[in-house]
Amino acid sequence: MTLPFGAFLTVWIFLAINIMSPGPNVINTIATAMGSGRAAGLGSACGVGIGIGGWCLSMSLGMASVFALFPASQLALTVLAIGLLLWFATRYLRAAWSGIRGQWQMALYRQQGLGFGAGFRRSMLINAMNPKALTSWLAILSLFPTASAAPGDIAILTAGACALSFLIHSAYALAFSTPPAARLYMRHGWVFTGAAGAFFMVFAGKLALSLIHP
Repeated sequence: MTLPFGAFLTVWIFLAINIMSPGPNVINTIATAMGSGRAAGLGSACGVGIGIGGWCLSMSLGMASVFALFPASQLALTVLAIGLLLWFATRYLRAAWSGIRGQWQMALYRQQGLGFGAGFRRSMLINAMNPKALTSWLAILSLFPTASAAPGDIAILTAGACALSFLIHSAYALAFSTPPAARLYMRHGWVFTGAAGAFFMVFAGKLALSLIHP
């Protein structure tokens, strides 16, 4: 590790909040666990862990190459990331406001009859086609000093991303294999959504300040 631990921690905190917030991966893991049980849900969690690790590795290596060839692109990515974070924050805060007004709804369709392998394959496919993953990693990598990261740093970042996503989705799979927990999340998930929106707003402000005071 050549970078300070704080550089990794910032990304992992952002990633954990992003992973926990409602999206295609979360909905799929909950629906799989509800409809097919814990084994299928854990298969989905494994798929998310490997899929997010793949996104982390490919995006970080790709952006490191871009930064090396075009140093000014890091500034462009930071500006883009601020816009994406504000967009995320607006969407999540709007959804949370709907929940406060009693209008929170979360569509959830049970995935029945799946085993561990089917849950894993389905999760990997959703990860590969998830537009939220691409925009999220564009924002995440603006928080990490990719241009100065050594191969070992990228490996540590990727391992942490894999572990975080697997653990969080495993918790979802274990909890929501019980219908009462799933009903609770569908009813009060707007609380998590509001918290995610607030954190994204904070991260956007942090990036904006970094441009004003490098």
